[in-house]
Amino acid sequence: MISGFESVQLATIIMIVVAGFAAGWIDAVVGGGGLIQLPALLLVPGITPVQALATNKMGSIFGTTTSAVTYYRRVGPDLKTAVPMAVIALAGSFGGAVLAANLPASVFKPIIVVALIAVALFTALRPNAGELTALRHDGHTHYVVACAIGAVIGFYDGLIGPGTGSFLVIALVSAMGYAFLEASAKAKIVNMATNAGALFFFLPHGSLLWGVGAVLGLSNMAGGYLGARTAVKQGSGFVRIVFLIVVGALIIKLGVDVWNDYFAK
Repeated sequence: MISGFESVQLATIIMIVVAGFAAGWIDAVVGGGGLIQLPALLLVPGITPVQALATNKMGSIFGTTTSAVTYYRRVGPDLKTAVPMAVIALAGSFGGAVLAANLPASVFKPIIVVALIAVALFTALRPNAGELTALRHDGHTHYVVACAIGAVIGFYDGLIGPGTGSFLVIALVSAMGYAFLEASAKAKIVNMATNAGALFFFLPHGSLLWGVGAVLGLSNMAGGYLGARTAVKQGSGFVRIVFLIVVGALIIKLGVDVWNDYFAK
């Protein structure tokens, strides 16, 4: 069993703790904590990209589970929608992780950047979107749309990952009519499942750095708990503002990746 701490200095451990806490807070509010957590893991001496991805999922599942429980106690999201959506998302995430092992993420990044820009414009130009829950579908259609969202975004999380929580939130707001706070509560339950789906793929390959993952997970839990409490206290307006900031950061990050990939050819 590899801990990942064999040649790690104290400064790197502190960086992992801080990154895990910040990522947990961001993930709990709107998603997108991988922007901080994954780059921090890549600074661990000797770590491979696959080990970083696997360990990132291990840390994240601690935080998403904690924030999901906190949201459930304080917001009470509808589990009849969230649970089937999560089950489908778990399967989608596993499928995405399988494809990720055989197909470079650079193929999909330009599409994701365009999608993020569209999401940012939708949120910025419709300030009233997500203030209150006004469901767009009922009956079977409601659950079909929820499961379709879970399948597509779960697959994305297993394949690439960054921004999964943000995509879940905006899909629940725009396609289903939930308020930002309730959407974020459901997104945490689904995101917990997508992390688990990817982990099911990574575990048999021995890619996890268990020691680093445990430290990352504990700090992610603390951030997730505080982030969920902050979001519940501040409400949908606060979640919307943080959402726009995180989506903007995602656009810059993935845009730079696409630029670098293009000129590296």
